[in-house]
Amino acid sequence: MSLSIRLRLSIMMFLQYFVWGAWYVTMGTYLNETVKFDGQQIGLAYGSTALAAMISPFFVGLIADRFFATEKLLAVLHLLGGLLLFYVASLTSFGTFYTVLIAYTLCYMPTLALTNSLSFHQMTDPGKEFPGVRVLGTIGWIAASFVIDGLDYDKSASMFLLAAISSIALGIFCFTLPHTPPSKLGHAVTARDILGLDALALMKNRSFAIFILGSFLVCIPLQFYYAFTNAYMSEIGVQNATAKMAFGQVSEIGFMLVMPLFFARLGVKKMLLIGMAAWMIRYLLFAFGVEGPIMWMLYIGILLHGICYDFFFVTGQIYVDREAPTHLRGAAQGFIAFVTLGVGMFIGSYLSGIVVDLYRVEAAIPHDWYKIWLVPAVGAAAVLVLFALFFQDRNRDSDAVAR
Repeated sequence: MSLSIRLRLSIMMFLQYFVWGAWYVTMGTYLNETVKFDGQQIGLAYGSTALAAMISPFFVGLIADRFFATEKLLAVLHLLGGLLLFYVASLTSFGTFYTVLIAYTLCYMPTLALTNSLSFHQMTDPGKEFPGVRVLGTIGWIAASFVIDGLDYDKSASMFLLAAISSIALGIFCFTLPHTPPSKLGHAVTARDILGLDALALMKNRSFAIFILGSFLVCIPLQFYYAFTNAYMSEIGVQNATAKMAFGQVSEIGFMLVMPLFFARLGVKKMLLIGMAAWMIRYLLFAFGVEGPIMWMLYIGILLHGICYDFFFVTGQIYVDREAPTHLRGAAQGFIAFVTLGVGMFIGSYLSGIVVDLYRVEAAIPHDWYKIWLVPAVGAAAVLVLFALFFQDRNRDSDAVAR
């Protein structure tokens, strides 16, 4: 891969996640304090990305991969998405806001897979080259958080305007990306292929079935963090909350770098259990971490993001790739993404909103966050126990016997 291509791919990744980070982290605070949506409505708004994640594979598999050059399709989707974000910024009625937000996420979510596929196509050795490009996406998310915090946009519709301008800039930039023809031109693709339903054959393996079930269930309490952490920090009076949350992405980069060492020593089961335990501990820390002498609990909860995300999601992807036969690996990854980032996250978004409304109180801090955070903590703990009792890493156990 030439330096010119690497630079363009890095800029693409930076802007790709800058756009998302510009509105996703702080939307809950804006909807809660400025627009005055209730918890269930906020949860549904966050569920729009999960809903789009369930639909976008059809778009990518049936249309994008067969008929359009990737760079041109990316350009059109980001330009259209930017226009929709301008419209979102003007809306205060939930019905219209939710409808247009879904339309936007249907434009944005396919671009996550498209930017990855475009990058892979242009690389000579994706295994070595992709991480160095993809890390610019995380840096872009961090940069968006600091910009939002610095401009004081966390409770303002201006967050959507910033994302809109960034999306249009990215759309224009995509026309400069190297030509990437449709990857499945002339090949028939079915809905079964897109959803990875051939991977259902792997469910005959009890441990793999437990892994799928556990991954689905743990994604339900996970969504409490994404939808309501910024609103929680704002309500309890944390200053510069958005910038402080960005340290979670910093820890994600750090743990990603040392993951190979942990993976070699611990294996899949212990890594996944640590990831699940980190989610439980994070929510317990949030329950007790209020403004004052024990504020450090909240900061540790944020810094746990690296373990929460890398040890669970990345380890899970590695496990699926290892367990699936070569001809089913793509289907298996698509299936786990649909189950977790799609169905699991959508249910989690909806239920988190119901829980937040249930513990609304008439007080200076209008929610009983202690009780709210205990709900996902208990949920994550239950999945942790299920996983510890029934999941077995066959390869790890075989290695242990051999030694």
